[in-house]
Amino acid sequence: MTKDIFDCIRESHSVRHFKPEQLPEPTLTRILEAGNLAPSAGNLQPWYFYVVQDPEVKQKLHAAAFDQEQIADAPTVVVLLADPARSNERYGERGAQLYCLQDTSAAAQNILLAAEGLGIGACWVGAFDEVKVAEAVEAPPRLRAVAMICLGYSDEQPKEFKERLRLTDVTKFIQ
Repeated sequence: MTKDIFDCIRESHSVRHFKPEQLPEPTLTRILEAGNLAPSAGNLQPWYFYVVQDPEVKQKLHAAAFDQEQIADAPTVVVLLADPARSNERYGERGAQLYCLQDTSAAAQNILLAAEGLGIGACWVGAFDEVKVAEAVEAPPRLRAVAMICLGYSDEQPKEFKERLRLTDVTKFIQ
């Protein structure tokens, strides 16, 4: 059973400590399918998901991400890469520089929400050396590493929900 989407959004948080057991393949596949269903400019879907469970490759990702422990700790790390050339074909420079990154980020958010809905811990990692990450997963040079998402069963105590800015502080209606 999955949670209501609004509960997923409200309750999601970054998990940085994971239990060692691997996710069942059907659960992982379902999470990845959610990412693949993300919207994209022109429906080009300029993303690739490299699913890393190999300890040696995870160690390379850990080093490329400035030794963030959740990468070494998580049983699975999904590296999301964008293909700027695919977006460039239809949208030119703006597609290559922006749309493919937006699209891949939307896929990342879908993955995070699907994980939360299925009771799986997740953490979006954005601080890393792009070149080293791409090398670690042996991605073709045309692809750009956008995010890494650590996935696994949480080994943390439930957290208080973080405070958010008030909606009135970040919203302007133009009527």
